Amino acid sequence: QVQVVETGGGLVQAGGSLRLSCVASGNTVNLNGIAWYRQAPGKKREFVADIKRDDNTDYSESVKDRFIILRGDNQNTVYLQMNSLKVEDTAVYYCSARTLVDDTSFSVYWGTGTQVTVSS
Repeated sequence: QVQVVETGGGLVQAGGSLRLSCVASGNTVNLNGIAWYRQAPGKKREFVADIKRDDNTDYSESVKDRFIILRGDNQNTVYLQMNSLKVEDTAVYYCSARTLVDDTSFSVYWGTGTQVTVSS
């Protein structure tokens, strides 16, 4: 089992910045990647950014060039640096940790989310 904890949410004005943290703990020996998702009220959860074990990153088009996903001091800690925040970035942000089960399958573990509110 893997435990995932997100921290760093809060209230920020449009144009401001915020950094979210995600720490994965427990059985992380096969940790393959960590991703951020978000869910705004009344909307489906959507992909935000991902960093793989080899440090390759992916971003959704809506946050590309504004958000940066980066690794902390170890493979189990990941940050989401959010710059130039917009009101439409308001959402609960979830971190997920992906572990390799075998050559073709993964297990995904989710945190409970952290609220980010961007005011105009």
